[in-house]
Amino acid sequence: MQVPAMSDSSRTRLTFRYELWRATTAGILESAGSTFLLLIALRWYGAGAFAKAFVAAGGSVGLLISPVVVQVTTRLQWPASRAASMVLALGAVLFLISALCPIFEVYVACSVGGMATSAAIIPLLTHMYQENYPEQQRGRLFSRTVMLRIGSTALFSEWAGNWLTGNLGRYRMVLGIFALGLAFASYCLSRCPTTPISMEEGAHPLRSLRFIKEDALFRRTLICWMLMGFANLMMLPLRVEYLGNPRYHQELTVGTIALLTGVIPNLARLVLSPIWGYLFDHMNFFALRVTLNIGFAIGILTFFMTGTMPGMICGAIVFGISNAGGDVAWSLWVTKFAPPERVADYMAIHTSLTGLRGVLAPLVAFYIATRLPLGTVALMSSALIGLATLLLIPEIRLGKGGRLKPALTEEVSD
Repeated sequence: MQVPAMSDSSRTRLTFRYELWRATTAGILESAGSTFLLLIALRWYGAGAFAKAFVAAGGSVGLLISPVVVQVTTRLQWPASRAASMVLALGAVLFLISALCPIFEVYVACSVGGMATSAAIIPLLTHMYQENYPEQQRGRLFSRTVMLRIGSTALFSEWAGNWLTGNLGRYRMVLGIFALGLAFASYCLSRCPTTPISMEEGAHPLRSLRFIKEDALFRRTLICWMLMGFANLMMLPLRVEYLGNPRYHQELTVGTIALLTGVIPNLARLVLSPIWGYLFDHMNFFALRVTLNIGFAIGILTFFMTGTMPGMICGAIVFGISNAGGDVAWSLWVTKFAPPERVADYMAIHTSLTGLRGVLAPLVAFYIATRLPLGTVALMSSALIGLATLLLIPEIRLGKGGRLKPALTEEVSD
């Protein structure tokens, strides 16, 4: 399939227009992964620790297999947006099956599969942003769509939390909405112009791993991101566990849980997202990453260790502020490291490693949480984030002035 010839500005406008539409459904799907799928597994099905961890890791499974998605897309020479559209269509079918078949095993499998599809396409989206968004506007344009996504997450979390309060059996309608959201997102991506990923960028799923060896700065940054990400992903599902499991005596309604895990953090993200988008375009990347790490650590400690509603609200706000910056930094940071023709490869490495820690972290978290107080788990998580931050501080001198210069990355790689 050939992409019609059009000017760079036309490609930017068309992509941005459909990304704005897609952002509304992306926000709804985000609430699924952050709150509702796990809450349904916990309170409706009474899922055990392993099943809850598996549901929580759905998006991470998609990240883990993202190099395979890049490989298949590259070999078939499909435009990246077309391939992403087809993957999301599969996710819509899986959520529809879970809504129509209220069986626990079907629910778990289809929930994981549905969330995996939305995450597996991320390297393809990064390729699209690299190709269609000008470098000096990339963070700003991306943050605008993120703002809409965040707003829809907050609104849907509020509505769905109230809808399910007192009658959790209505969850099948919510799953149907997730299916419709993925179907609409699939349509939006099918309308975005992209070219196929060059064969030089990916001949097989593991080929891109060579860049970890060749690019020392990229390698060190991935190590720091692994430590910080593992710690943060440990605590994400434990927020719902902490608020929803009677073991912790919070005794909160579904609506209140959705408020603390979905509405409040996302309102904070909404306010701060454009600021973080500007900072990503203009600020030293490593200084930005250090700042975000500190925010995540403070948010975790405040949420889990105060034991009060005001403390949890403050923790949710700080988490939301940090997550706003994390949205932009996580999604676009490889565009500051990678040569333009290798962005999909670099992003595939980043997403697959995120998927690896995202699959392992919930398993570790739920295992430790059965043996240690959650306050202790929060301290352990914050310590990992602190270590990642200390390792990043020496790199600040290398990240001056936005994008890392190719000569600099080559020098560091030697």
